[in-house]
Amino acid sequence: MTDDRRDTVLVVDDSPETLGFVTEALKKTGIAVLVATSGEAALSVCSKVVPDTILMDAVMPGLDGFETCKKIKINPVLQHVPVIFMTGLSETEHIVRALEAGGVDFLTKPIAVDELKARINVHLKNARSVQSAHVALDAAGRHLVAVTAEGNILWSTPQIHSLLSRTGDGDTSLLHLGRALGEWLGEAAHSEVPQKSFVLGLSETLTVQLHPLGRVGPDENLFRLTTEDEAGQVKALQDRFGLTRREAEVLIWIAKGKSNKDIGEILGLSPRTVNKHLEQIFVKQGVENRASAAVRAAEIIYAL
Repeated sequence: MTDDRRDTVLVVDDSPETLGFVTEALKKTGIAVLVATSGEAALSVCSKVVPDTILMDAVMPGLDGFETCKKIKINPVLQHVPVIFMTGLSETEHIVRALEAGGVDFLTKPIAVDELKARINVHLKNARSVQSAHVALDAAGRHLVAVTAEGNILWSTPQIHSLLSRTGDGDTSLLHLGRALGEWLGEAAHSEVPQKSFVLGLSETLTVQLHPLGRVGPDENLFRLTTEDEAGQVKALQDRFGLTRREAEVLIWIAKGKSNKDIGEILGLSPRTVNKHLEQIFVKQGVENRASAAVRAAEIIYAL
């Protein structure tokens, strides 16, 4: 089966000449092109369509390219979209501003067509790989968040945003979460003792536990988040069936219909280890299969 999906590039520039030139060059490669003549118009387009790549003019009247990029990167739906800046400015400070705003690359005007195509292809490929990985994580139903060492949120799964919405201000809670993780990482970097999970209060009604999963990129630190609800479920299953904490965690995900492979990814275990835990769970519950184990677990979980 072939993938007939066309890549979509949003070109943002207040210059009709640049828009026409870049649009024509991209269309010849089979790329679908969207255009916006201002930062405000670009945000409007992105609220309706998620492009695969954005070519952003740095200097525009009103909302300039740097500020537009920052607003785009705040939106979780658009965080994975690479933004390539187009600018006649070659000073270092402008290049730094572009990168700090969330851009991944920059092209100096006048634009060289071959260079434009090459850079777009590279960033499209990279973005597609990252997005595929994030989609796989999302499908596993995990509460995951990745931050830099400074505590800047790189990405998070939709489950995180759904959970944080319970605080009444999800965006503020996400910033609070990022700062707390940055502080934890700073302390861990200067500690000789391995740092373990820690508890964080995000509001009067929401307390979460953060579990470090390690570094997954040059400056990409992954954490799994659990709530008091899940902690209560783990404790209830431990008490009822005499399970270890890890066995109880495995059983919760069995009750949610996850496969051994999914559970291994969620808990950072190999499928073989998950299966060994499952064998012990069967013995302690007095059942013979995962369906029966799930039913008995659900009786406890949903009674809480």
